[in-house]
Parts: sequence; C-alpha cells; structure tokens
Amino acid sequence: MTRTPVHTSRREELGQFLKACRARIGPEQVGLAPGPRRRLSGLRREEVALLAGVGVTWYTWLEQGRPINASSQVLDAVARTLRMEPPEREHLYRLAELTPSRLPSTVETVPDPVREVLRALDPLPATLVNGRFDILASNAAQEELFWEWHSLPCLHKNLLWCCVTEPNARAFFVNYDEEVPYMVARMRAEYGRHVGDPSWEEDLRRLSALSPEFAELWARHEVAEPQARLRRINHPQAGRMDLRLTELAVSEAPGLRIQVSTPDDARSWALLPRTRRPS
Repeated sequence: MTRTPVHTSRREELGQFLKACRARIGPEQVGLAPGPRRRLSGLRREEVALLAGVGVTWYTWLEQGRPINASSQVLDAVARTLRMEPPEREHLYRLAELTPSRLPSTVETVPDPVREVLRALDPLPATLVNGRFDILASNAAQEELFWEWHSLPCLHKNLLWCCVTEPNARAFFVNYDEEVPYMVARMRAEYGRHVGDPSWEEDLRRLSALSPEFAELWARHEVAEPQARLRRINHPQAGRMDLRLTELAVSEAPGLRIQVSTPDDARSWALLPRTRRPS
C-alpha cells in the first residue's frame, strides 16, 4: 500500500515528537544509572522500549516513521514511560492515527480557578467529579454535609463506590433506589467512550465483585443523560432535607463537572446550617 504525503508527514512528525520527548528525560529520572560512557542526555531507544515493555525493533520503527500498527495499550505504555501530559498524549494518538481509548479526564492538580469556584459556592455543597464519579475536589460545605455518614473509613474517594459499599447509604439517601440506578446509568453512558480502557475495566471488575447490587444494575445496560434532580437526604444532625442537584461542566477540563446541591424549599434552606460541624 502506497502511503500518501500526508500520511508520510504525520509519521515523520511522530518520530520527531518521540525523539524530543525521549531527549528530555534523563536516566536517573526513571531509576537507571547514567553510566560512564553515556553521550546522550536523554533516554536511549532501547531504554524506552524496556521501560514501556515493547520490542526494541518495534519502537525503533515507530520513531523511524515506518507503517506499523500501534495499539492504544502500547501507545499508553510509551506515553507513561515518556511522562507525557494529557495534551501530549492526545497529540501522540493523533500522529499515530488512533483514537485514544481514554484521555485522562482526571487531573492530578485541579486548576486553581476551579477550586475558587468551589469555594465561592459555599455555603452550597459542591464537589468536582469525573465520569466515574471520582471525587477530585470539594468545598467545605460538601465535606461537612457528608462528614458523619460513613460507618467505615472512606478509601475510595468516589461517590458511586461510597453509595454501594457504605452500610449507612440507604438511611442517608431517602431516594436511594432512584439515585443509585441513575448514577450507574450515567456511568454506563460515559463508559461508551472508554470501552477497553484498563483503568475503567479494572474498576468495573472490582466494583462488580464487591457489590452484587452494582453488578445487577450494570447488567441492565441502562444509560442516562445529565439532568437536574432532587436528592432527598436524612442528615444525622439536620434531619430530612431536599436538595436540588445541578451539574456544571468545566470548560478547561473536559469530562469534569461540578455538582452543586441547592436546598429545594425554605425548610431545607433553614436546615442547611445544621449540617456544618460545630466549631
């Protein structure tokens, strides 16, 4: 098959991009000894191949722009080895002419403006989540709304995991049988963009093994779109409250959303201060 000029140029650009990424990482950064005869400041091709778990010949051909097939799993391994940031990883996929199985929506450092928004929303409880309901950041009102509901240590930092593994969840969420199936359906809709992603698949496997309830809901293959909804809770200090849950998309971090809980009536507004921990 004859390659078009555009295809050839893209492969050549891919090779130059990989070389540049490789050159910026010293051996000591990845736990390798620099060695007395080392001339390169960055990693060698064979070192990248070893750390990524791919063949030296295959990686060499990739840098040379040869027409070889690269799976998303292999490109992910190369991206991790070369410590690529999300925009760089997306660039890698484009040059390799692949659609990424998952571009991380989770950011290790939440942008400062997003944290400012969360703080500004107080006294309304607000939290930043991704498509799997991982909790990335919360304001004080959100943390204090839930500070007493756990009977077990919270290890997951995930809204859905907490709901289906916490014994007190049904007592806390009055409309648990509406809320949890909706969350699973939202996650199923998001999963369509991440099928085959190892981190998603492992999360689903572990949660299904841990929670027969989740496994049953997941097997329904129900999907749902974002929608404002009423979350009815029975707070241990404040009592029964009705909160309107609204989601705000984060433009600078696609895939992330801020969930804001607003009291739905005057009674719930009056009870909201009681959810705060005593000073």
